[in-house]
Amino acid sequence: MLGFGGGWTIWDTAVIVALVLILVAVGLYFLNRWASKRMATQNEMVEKHKQTATIFVIDKKKEKIQNANLPKAMAAQIPRMSKLMKVPLVKAKIGKDIMTLVCDNNVFPALPVKKSVTVELAGIYIVSMKGQKSKAEMAAQRRGRGSTAGGIRGFLSRFGL
Repeated sequence: MLGFGGGWTIWDTAVIVALVLILVAVGLYFLNRWASKRMATQNEMVEKHKQTATIFVIDKKKEKIQNANLPKAMAAQIPRMSKLMKVPLVKAKIGKDIMTLVCDNNVFPALPVKKSVTVELAGIYIVSMKGQKSKAEMAAQRRGRGSTAGGIRGFLSRFGL
């Protein structure tokens, strides 16, 4: 028992570990609730301000946001933790202007380079792409490319087998 000169027992250690785990779980629960509320308000703002535009994608890459040519007002609003993470950036021509846009993670792999695409923009954030394939369609397309490369599968797929 604690405090009676008997020293630490295994039960004392187990109780302390259990209390710490419970406190961490409660903290994560409230942090998740706060983050989900914040995400919902941000999604409402994006949905309210999005516009359809046609852009010509010059280049796309994942890079730290500090290395992008973003406006200084925008760079000042970015949280410290986000400055350390790599984000999907797209260099695109919109009308006569060449801009660096921040892209959604789901849209980034589907954006073609050196082609003109219709996207939904919310400021400098690419929300979605018109005619974008779903994840399942993109996976099937990748599998299809690999199977025609050779081997028995590729040979049989040419004949529909």
